[in-house]
Amino acid sequence: MQPSYRRYLISAAILAGLAVALGAFATHGLKPILSARMLAAFNTAADYQMTHALGLLITAWIASQHPNNPWFLAAMRLFVMGILLFSGSLYIMSLSGISQLGMITPLGGLSLLGAWTCLAFAFYKISKN
Repeated sequence: MQPSYRRYLISAAILAGLAVALGAFATHGLKPILSARMLAAFNTAADYQMTHALGLLITAWIASQHPNNPWFLAAMRLFVMGILLFSGSLYIMSLSGISQLGMITPLGGLSLLGAWTCLAFAFYKISKN
């Protein structure tokens, strides 16, 4: 397996584990501290992080079997960028109260949509071969 795929697989596992930890932290540590709205935003971040970390994990695994398909690499990069921008902005916004960080969140959402779109193109390319 090429080192880049290994890095994405490891990153996906770490991101998924962090999503579990952050979700537990929200439930047990932040519930008495944050407003209901900020707690919901934090939990949304953890949910999206887990969902897309699993998407990244599956994509990296399949990409390692199809190393000449550039759409997989694009999808993996967009998954990472989307998780960092979408979930990261929601985590920081929830904890800091800086609502302007919410303007970054849609960029993360677009990155995640782009990742799924690239994944569709990757599978289309496989099906044509």
